Amino acid sequence: MPRRFLQRHLPRPDTLKQHRSLRFMAHLIADPALWALSRRSVSNAFAIGLFSALLPIPFQMVIAALAARLARCNLPLSVALVWITNPLTMPIIYYANYRIGAWLLQKHALHTPDKINIEWVRHEIMEILPSLVLGSLVSAIALAALGYLLIRLLWRWQVSRSWRARARRRRARQQCER
Repeated sequence: MPRRFLQRHLPRPDTLKQHRSLRFMAHLIADPALWALSRRSVSNAFAIGLFSALLPIPFQMVIAALAARLARCNLPLSVALVWITNPLTMPIIYYANYRIGAWLLQKHALHTPDKINIEWVRHEIMEILPSLVLGSLVSAIALAALGYLLIRLLWRWQVSRSWRARARRRRARQQCER
């Protein structure tokens, strides 16, 4: 992963510590391990962020932040990845998770009525919930593992690419000196 790209787009710890709404957490945010951009830190942050994003629960960002703190991985990255499930993508993602859960439980997925209202949701929630929870957990685990592996492979590829480029430059410099 390009470290410079991530450093450019992630907030700085001193900026967050001075933010008025986060001052009460300044001592927690100060841990340098939560801001490190290493292969381990970034890949773990991706796994935590993607896992938290697919859980059908409120306060996903809090869960991602606590998990990042416990795992001592990149905090802002894990919290930012939770926004994969935003108000625009949430219905699509949770419906797909519901369908996966219904398939795993070998249940027929419910067909949505023409108008979804609170009464329909209240009536069908006990039928929907087991499939949604199972599908969300399976999807979260699969996506977290895939994200972790993908970041590890991309990081390794980037490092080996930069090593090869550095070796080419060194060889070219040595040839010019001869």
